[in-house]
Amino acid sequence: MPENRKDGVKLPGGVELQDEDIYEAMKSIPGYLDITPGDFKEVYQLAYRHALERLSRDVTAREIMTREVVVVRPDTPLAEVAEIMGMQGISGVPVVDPSGQVVGVISAKDFLIHLGLAEPKNFMILVASCLKSQACVTLPIKQREAADLMSSPAVTVGPETSVKEIAAIFTAKGLNRVPVTDPEGRLLGLVSRADIVKAAMGGGAK
Repeated sequence: MPENRKDGVKLPGGVELQDEDIYEAMKSIPGYLDITPGDFKEVYQLAYRHALERLSRDVTAREIMTREVVVVRPDTPLAEVAEIMGMQGISGVPVVDPSGQVVGVISAKDFLIHLGLAEPKNFMILVASCLKSQACVTLPIKQREAADLMSSPAVTVGPETSVKEIAAIFTAKGLNRVPVTDPEGRLLGLVSRADIVKAAMGGGAK
């Protein structure tokens, strides 16, 4: 049997499972339990790990996706796209045509790249460039539209795509969000890294 351990077990939300919690839990179960607190903790760790694996395998995009998605059109002026993203506090939006089909995705990174910055790492590099230059570096793209900057074709998933598959896509392609579309490519929702983390922490389906 595994020996008793003094270190706690991390739970969702940063809470730590301590020995006293285990004792109280064991006391609340009627009858005699032929198991030590150390064994109890070991079983919990294994059960929790299996639960996370099951979640990533069984939970689908449909269950965790955000359904109310902020979108822009291909002909939306970039000034308006930037304003929408800023007001909504988001770092990327799907670009959809009038039929609702996803034709691309535009992100804050796309803005930085198309501004010609040598190292488009974050917004503060843009601020620094503007402060150092005679004219704002945004001028070259001032009159352009979403279609000019968006990444296309968009990386999308279907509603039955598993969380495990989506996480693999995020890692392989360096993405933070992915549109969920029907077989015709029409937008159904959006899954972000935050949605996956929320589901893994016990946030449940939407």
